[in-house]
Amino acid sequence: MKVILPVAGVGTRLRPMTLHLPKCLLPVAGNTIIGHILDAMAALPVTEYIFVTGYQAEKVEEYIHRHYGHLNSRFVLQANPQGLGEAIHLCSPWLNDDEPILIVLGDTLFDADLLSLSHSSTNVLCTRLVPDPSRFGVAVTSPDGRITRLVEKPQNFISNQALVGIYFIQDVGALRRSLDELIAHNMRTRNEFQLTDALQLMIDEGAPFYSGQIRGWLDCGKPDAMLETNRLLLSRSKAVVPRNFPGSTIIEPCYIADDVEIVNSIIGPNVSLHQGCNLRSVMLSDSVVAAKCFLENSSLERSLLGESVMVRRFHGSLNLGDHSEINPED
Repeated sequence: MKVILPVAGVGTRLRPMTLHLPKCLLPVAGNTIIGHILDAMAALPVTEYIFVTGYQAEKVEEYIHRHYGHLNSRFVLQANPQGLGEAIHLCSPWLNDDEPILIVLGDTLFDADLLSLSHSSTNVLCTRLVPDPSRFGVAVTSPDGRITRLVEKPQNFISNQALVGIYFIQDVGALRRSLDELIAHNMRTRNEFQLTDALQLMIDEGAPFYSGQIRGWLDCGKPDAMLETNRLLLSRSKAVVPRNFPGSTIIEPCYIADDVEIVNSIIGPNVSLHQGCNLRSVMLSDSVVAAKCFLENSSLERSLLGESVMVRRFHGSLNLGDHSEINPED
């Protein structure tokens, strides 16, 4: 089985965090988004990982080589992203008709039994019931779970089974032909080549698709969603706070990297502190703090801080990109 991970997106809704990093490399609960995804695939029988890169592609490649160099990886550049359908089409030269593929969006976390999915004998699209299906591609199914129709972001209600970004394809040859037709005839929806349109072409030609429910789906698309994802991941984590900190209280759950320094502070709950952070006289809760941040004499909650941020004498919530400074000393 081959795995395709599209990670070309800019992540505009998470600015300023994504001004210097692609969305898939944002830190959350002691890892990056793409790191959590790859760790969840560790037991799968994968022959090759294909990363479709775009925005800050060199940073994605460097990260994968440094942290996941043991994987057989290939990088395909989507220089001018025009939809998920185009992203998968760019991978066609490296796909084999007799080898299934698993497509997993590289910026959304999930709780799913991928090992069982990889042994499926048919095409499976993972879905999740949602209250507002107009934000997603949705699947219409028959009583036996067979998918009869796919619609990208429907304006009128036809189903509340949202596609969650996990697609297992056995009929790889049929997918390649459908993607070729999509591109050759410039078949766009909302000015983009949609993977759902190519899958619908396959359904129209008789390819069987079934829906597969997943246990959980963690959105990382906006700051509030990132914080919620951090909370959920920490609640499931078995990470242990590395040591006691002078004059400080740690309220679990938290992730605290081994080299973090904390003095006279109250940290938690639901805090992720990544490598090289230094906190002095700080109250911090429900926040994600990237590497090498310095916080002093501050009280922060519901905050996202990029790498190498300095905050002094501030009370409230912050959303800061890399190298930002609040009340720096002269």
